[in-house]
Parts: sequence; structure tokens; C-alpha cells
Amino acid sequence: MSNDATGATNARSTGADAGNLGYLALGLTLLAYGLLSTGILHGAGVGDAAHLAHLLGGVTLFIAGLWQLRGGEGFTGTAFTTLGAFWATWSAAGGAGKNAAGLFLLLWALLALTLTAASWGAGLLSRAVYGLLTLSLLLSAIATFGGYGGLAKLAGWVAAASGLAAWYWATSALSNGAWGKLALPVK
Repeated sequence: MSNDATGATNARSTGADAGNLGYLALGLTLLAYGLLSTGILHGAGVGDAAHLAHLLGGVTLFIAGLWQLRGGEGFTGTAFTTLGAFWATWSAAGGAGKNAAGLFLLLWALLALTLTAASWGAGLLSRAVYGLLTLSLLLSAIATFGGYGGLAKLAGWVAAASGLAAWYWATSALSNGAWGKLALPVK
């Protein structure tokens, strides 16, 4: 993102950077998925996030990732395209059995772990987004394999925290550049 791994530098760049779009899409999708997983909204569940996950999390993230790759941003391009594929697949696989769903979540936790390791030097916010995503996917996989409802709710809260961090990251990048001063710190 703008040759800076922190992602929150110059939001008024040439317009070729889709990093803010990607982090907004990731953040809002994780917030919706996470909060709906917790059960705090009566009558709503994680399945209700499928359309949002497909369009915002899947399609938008994938397009933002391709845009980033074209602009030479290998890390965010890889992160966004692979996470876009994750959300699109998750939304389309609604009726998967528990073992298939658990394996799917576990494999994507490995991807998230790779992203966490790759972003380690980029600052605390980067580690928070990808580290919390890794933890959420791992907890979700264990909960799915074992049928542990309480652990699934905890995984939802962790996913929501990751989403909040991604949303903050994008909001910081957009507002700090637009206001001409540092309004929302990222490190």
C-alpha cells in the first residue's frame, strides 16, 4: 500500500492503491461474520452473513487484490485475493458437512498464519488483523470438528476484533490523508 506496509500513509495518492478498499471489505465482512457467530443478534446466525461474505468479502476483496497485484503490492494483493477466494467459497459451501467445513477452516487458518508471519514487521495493527484472523479460524475449525458452540462464539468475537482492526486501519488511512494531519494513529 503506497510502498508502506502499514497501509495508513497517503490516502490521496494517485488512486492506483486499492488497499483501503480491501481493508474496508475485510473489516466489514469479518465484523458481520464475527458478530453473527456470537449469537448476540436474536434470530440471526452466521449463515445470514453469506451474501455479504460473497459480494463484499469475496468479490470486492478479490478485485482489490488483483488491483494491488497489478500495482506491484505483492503482500496485500496476495492477502486480498486469497481471502476473497475464502469468503466466496465459504458463502457458496453452505451445506458442507462438519469435517469438510472444519478442514476448510483449518486450511485457511494456515493461510492466515502465513499472512501473519509475512506482515510481522509492518506494525502492531497489521499483526492484529492477521493474527486475530488466524486465531479465529483456528478456533472455528476446532469448534466445527468438535461441535463446541461456546468455542464457536469465542471465535466469532475474535473475528469481530480482527474485523474492527482492519476497519480501523482503512479508516485511519482514509481520514489521515483527507484531513491533512495524523488523526487516527496506526502504530
